[in-house]
Amino acid sequence: MAVLRISGPEALAVADRVFDGSPPPSRRPSPSLSHGVIRDAAGRTLDDVLLLVMRGPRSYTGEDVVEIHGHGGRVAPRRLLRCLIEAGCRPAEPGEFTRRAFLNGKLDLLQAEAILDLVRARSDRAASAAVEQMQGALSKSVADISQGILDVAAEVEASLDFPEEELDPAGPEALRARLREARQRIAGLLATWDEGRLLREGARVVLLGRPNAGKSTLFNALLGSERAIVSEHPGTTRDTIEETLLVEGIPVVLVDTAGLRDSDCEIERAGIERARSRMRGADLCLYLVDASAPLHPEDLAFLRETAPPPLVVWTKTDLGRHPTAVAPRGTESICVVPTTGEGLEELSKAIHRTLLTNDLGEHPGALVSERHRSLLVEADRSIGEAETLLAGSGDLVVPAATQLREALERLGEITGRTYHDGLLDAIFRRFCVGK
Repeated sequence: MAVLRISGPEALAVADRVFDGSPPPSRRPSPSLSHGVIRDAAGRTLDDVLLLVMRGPRSYTGEDVVEIHGHGGRVAPRRLLRCLIEAGCRPAEPGEFTRRAFLNGKLDLLQAEAILDLVRARSDRAASAAVEQMQGALSKSVADISQGILDVAAEVEASLDFPEEELDPAGPEALRARLREARQRIAGLLATWDEGRLLREGARVVLLGRPNAGKSTLFNALLGSERAIVSEHPGTTRDTIEETLLVEGIPVVLVDTAGLRDSDCEIERAGIERARSRMRGADLCLYLVDASAPLHPEDLAFLRETAPPPLVVWTKTDLGRHPTAVAPRGTESICVVPTTGEGLEELSKAIHRTLLTNDLGEHPGALVSERHRSLLVEADRSIGEAETLLAGSGDLVVPAATQLREALERLGEITGRTYHDGLLDAIFRRFCVGK
């Protein structure tokens, strides 16, 4: 099935021109669904369709909206689209329907961005977070913070308007306490950024270790397929191999790499350099060690020198763990047998736990994006400046008021209470045409 959506003041008029049914769309109640056919200007029948009428403001965009539900395929929808353009429509721009919904007050900017997050979600957790944001979880948090700052700003502004009525001595300290509370709430939102980034963008988890440590075997076991070549001969993997999977609801790009060792082979050295390059860009490194053999000095040196420390994965424990197989202090380790699946569930939980180090607390549905994070950081900085200024002399009240206005401006940009066309263009151009 194909759905063609028309929105705008002429939506019903266009529908009247192309839809053959009685009564015409412009005389139908809202909402209503009716059956009929679409005819072009020459009177030829193009498709048998269902037509849905939704009058503004009770529609997605807040405008009059008509949806034509026709048959799918390649040709039939294109014929309908051409017919609508000839009748007075123009093709929508990316995200234009959601942009109109925002401009008409049907949703705020955070809710609009959540729609894109839902469409792009790669896991149930990401989809659930997007739905919570669509329902206003993050909007409410930001609004509450803004209201607290607005109340403080109002009292500060009042002291400027009526200087003869100075605040009592306890006033400035009480205001500073409320600003500290606002900053704590901002810190709580900022703590969700890491999970928000991982759910939106995914994490890169790189498998490292000496040759024959079991990297390719573990790589295949986590994927559930024979993606990498496994051989008893050391140095089989000469390049990096990447695949995507879900680990406890987080999209993960898993990277298998060449074994780390000194080598005279130019090709193998190139693969080792690529492994080290992937290590530097990883969200988490798993360092595999063969537990059935004595701990190699190169393994020990790597674990002692690498910061942050990788998650150590002891492999081949079914062959007998060697008594010297002990990781340096402070290094978390997991024992696995990839060939049997033993320890894989514990490893997945350890990866999830290591990637998500923050407790979301009171903000489980408020996962801020990079745009939100940068604006929250700027708002927090301005609030901190105002807090410091309010601790000084009365002459500093004016700059304190200015800083509070700056903070409110930044928070307003998050929800779209204040915006400019460049901001909207940057956000909505990432949408597909149908949203």
